[in-house]
This record gives sequence, C-alpha cells and structure tokens, in this order.
Amino acid sequence: MVRAPCCEKVGLKRGRWTAEEDEILTNYIQANGEGSWRSLPKNAGLLRCGKSCRLRWINYLRTDLKRGNITTEEEQMIVKLHNVFGNRYEHN
Repeated sequence: MVRAPCCEKVGLKRGRWTAEEDEILTNYIQANGEGSWRSLPKNAGLLRCGKSCRLRWINYLRTDLKRGNITTEEEQMIVKLHNVFGNRYEHN
C-alpha cells in the first residue's frame, strides 16, 4: 500500500521562510485552528507543502513554544525524574 504524496512538488517554494509567510501561517492557524495540514497551504494562500507548514508551526511559531535555556528548577526536575525513571521511555 502506497500513500499518496502530500502535495504536488511543482511550483512550491523551498528554503527559508519569510516573515510574511510566517505571518500568513500564524494568522491562518489562529483563525482556523491546527489540523488539515494538507489543505492548509492552498486555503491560506501559501506556496508551501503541508508538511512544511506543519513543521514550521510546531517547531518555530507556536505561541506556547518556550525558547532559551532551561531554568534551575526545570533542570532539577529533569534530574529527579531521571533518578525515578532512568532512561526508559514507555508510550501508553
């Protein structure tokens, strides 16, 4: 079973995002919410792939995204949790 490509690659912009594109994406998501990443570029008027829009939002533009160094309290919490759970990761 082969999954259909997320978009037609012809005519799409690649490379760095511009401030204008960031603003268009942010405004669209604030107005319409997240999801439907495949249709978002066309609906928002962006010449980008849906995957590119999703990654840009999740990794750079989300309003709840915290940037910068972690605090001392956060570091202590990480150490404490590591002492309790070790390196294991279990997904429920």
